[in-house]
Amino acid sequence: MAVNNIHKGKIISVAGPLVTADNMHGAGIQDVCHVGEKNLIGEIIEIKGDVASVQVYEETSGLSYGDPLTSLGEPLSVELGPGLMAQMFDGIQRPLEEYRAAAGSDFLKKGINIPALNREKLWKFKPTVKTGQNISPGDVLGTVPETAGILHKIMTPHGLSGKILKISGGDFKVTDIICEIEDMNKTVHKINMI
Repeated sequence: MAVNNIHKGKIISVAGPLVTADNMHGAGIQDVCHVGEKNLIGEIIEIKGDVASVQVYEETSGLSYGDPLTSLGEPLSVELGPGLMAQMFDGIQRPLEEYRAAAGSDFLKKGINIPALNREKLWKFKPTVKTGQNISPGDVLGTVPETAGILHKIMTPHGLSGKILKISGGDFKVTDIICEIEDMNKTVHKINMI
């Protein structure tokens, strides 16, 4: 998750999964937040003045007055890419097998933040477009066989049109650059598989 417009506040009350924090002027409704020292995941559901009400998606015991609360300046979102279909996740897209391994037991443990998609696994990317080709949002750039029955399509991101400057086939991690697209303003966008 890219951090765009961070706002830092302090917790002023905790009532079950609802936390309020002050000094949040400039934060927005639906911003994702890191709550407390363990960076629990939450979402701003109301703002009055500089006080934000945050729905926390993990157990809030142990949070107290004065603990930090940081708005990340963007809405709750999920990662899409190879590896998504072959896993099971909790409600905030933590992969359950990795979550259990990190927690050390089958019991829920708060404050564990794990990327949804494996950052080390190599995936075989096969381009379906060529260098010099013009593309629009949603055009398929290439495919990745995720399982024997699932062919994952890597598409041009929303809002991006332009010309393919470079595209490579082969084995890549989801964070590796597979394609470069030049938009109408001559800005080059580097595209990975997430």
